[in-house]
Amino acid sequence: MEPGNQNHASLLTGPGVGAIAVIRLTGPAVGDFLARYFSKTAVENRCVHGILRDGGRIIDDIVAVRTGEFLDLNLHGGTWVVRSVLQLAERAGFQISDFKSQTQESEIWREVLDALPLAKTEQAVRMLLAQPAAWESIPDPKRMLDDPCGQWLVRLPRVAIVGPANVGKSTLANQLFGQARSITADLPGTTRDWVGEVANLDGLAVMLVDTPGIRATDDPIEDAAIAGSAEQIRSADLVVLVLDQSMPLDQAMLKAHPNVVRVANKSDAPQWWDATAIQAIQTVAVDGRGVGALRAEIRRRFGWEPVEVSKPVWWTTRQRRELEKLIER
Repeated sequence: MEPGNQNHASLLTGPGVGAIAVIRLTGPAVGDFLARYFSKTAVENRCVHGILRDGGRIIDDIVAVRTGEFLDLNLHGGTWVVRSVLQLAERAGFQISDFKSQTQESEIWREVLDALPLAKTEQAVRMLLAQPAAWESIPDPKRMLDDPCGQWLVRLPRVAIVGPANVGKSTLANQLFGQARSITADLPGTTRDWVGEVANLDGLAVMLVDTPGIRATDDPIEDAAIAGSAEQIRSADLVVLVLDQSMPLDQAMLKAHPNVVRVANKSDAPQWWDATAIQAIQTVAVDGRGVGALRAEIRRRFGWEPVEVSKPVWWTTRQRRELEKLIER
């Protein structure tokens, strides 16, 4: 390989067998590589599924993500597949190199590589990959230290949805999930236990917990579920209180949950109370009206609204200490 080759191929994931492997190609030869060996046209900043071939031989069905002269090939993690792709890249003019040596083993790059497997959304991945360049210039370390955004790159915030029975909590949760995960019906007590799963709120991944409706009940199973959900509510990083605007305002629920995101659901029905008086977001969960505003408010509470993927953020103890040193100077 000629000295000064600008085309590099690097294995980003760890050595050995795994569920997936990621090989990054960089350099001006990326476009030619795709045209010769990939079955689809790669669209900038989009995941494209296709077949990687070496002549007439299929190596693997992969997901390719291209950004300019950067190309990430997401493969199945077998050793033969990884070796075959690297050999193909080398024959195509790419110099096989260690990714960490390319990044000069900087602390921030090591932290990025450690965090990437924990990122749950494309936006989180893009933000992590932007950090080495972003950390080269920190105009305001105090402001950066106060920004909570980076904390949620690698740790899922827990968001609990609470409220009286039959106010539409599960329907609202399904809107946030983007698909039906909680059972809904026009009967109180349909949710018999808390339901928790990861939801992608426009780039911010959260553990969304739908809890049973709070009400007096003679059903011992439902009563136990309501009592058991209390721990989920206490451990939540954020609580969303859902109230029914077509019914009298539940003052007891307001008092029990003072520092929460308030939602006035069923706002299309005749209204018993003014949502603005309690700073509530009006929604119609059955058709999704107002859900976008709720998603934005949840992201805002975690420092993700608005969010710039290229801004510097911190997510490790070492990074926090570095910022504290800059402030002390």
